[in-house]
Amino acid sequence: MPKTKTSFFCQNCGTQYAKWVGKCTSCNEWNTIVEEVLQKEEKRAWKQTTTIKKASKPVKINEVSITQEDRIQTQNNELNRVLGGGLVKGSVTLLGGEPGIGKSTLILQVALTISKKVLYVSGEESQSQIKMRADRLSTKNSNCYVLTETKTQHIFKSIEAERPDVVVIDSIQTLYTDFIDATPGSISQIRETSAELIKFAKETSTPVILIGHITKEGAIAGPKILEHMVDVVLQFEGDRNHTYRILRAQKNRFGSTAELGIYEMQSTGLREVENPSEILISEKDESLSGTAISATLEGMRPLMIEVQAL
Repeated sequence: MPKTKTSFFCQNCGTQYAKWVGKCTSCNEWNTIVEEVLQKEEKRAWKQTTTIKKASKPVKINEVSITQEDRIQTQNNELNRVLGGGLVKGSVTLLGGEPGIGKSTLILQVALTISKKVLYVSGEESQSQIKMRADRLSTKNSNCYVLTETKTQHIFKSIEAERPDVVVIDSIQTLYTDFIDATPGSISQIRETSAELIKFAKETSTPVILIGHITKEGAIAGPKILEHMVDVVLQFEGDRNHTYRILRAQKNRFGSTAELGIYEMQSTGLREVENPSEILISEKDESLSGTAISATLEGMRPLMIEVQAL
């Protein structure tokens, strides 16, 4: 029997070490280095491809044909704005945010309104819990399928059976594969399961949305390489004690990172704030001393801001 290969990973930033050290040299955190088993010799869960691909050949750059990305339009205008016009087929989008900020609500709302077949995979909630949240959103879609599963081998079997147009994973930290002898949420599990999903997305031209947790410092939990592997990294921000939320793009291979989306959390879900000036300017009609209104630009979106001085 061959010897199991192991390595050491920082659980805070994902840096790999050949041997154990007390302090991570990348993030300067102490006692975060843990030994994990590397990938076994077996192939990854996603084995089948829709087409048999031949080895690619080098092409002169001036002979490369430029085609516009084929996108799937969502019914969420704020998300479309941040993405640059919708979900690009074959793209992988990573959405991060604090617990309870509304990540799952936002993506479920998108899944229920998109005019495509969606497979919503949840490793954190039961099907009844997701149904209760969907009823609260008051949006019905017969093309949205719910799967409660955390093992990638079973997830890919369901994908092959249903053949969805969009796949949602909530969350990437709950998934695991049998090809890694490590607990779900560990650095090696996140890296391997993400690689399987990215491979699937590219080979089938199916957009995949990954929901991810964040650390106490505000960074997405897991190896830093995860953010390099995906095509889009979104951050959902806001104060849980207030109703407004902001969606930003930290990375976008298909659009600008200067755009932002604004939402208001309500009892029926997230409301798109199409005119941000309605929340940035007071509704008082009379002129008051010490107030001024200024215009600023966020991406292609003008914002009117009221400044008050006492």
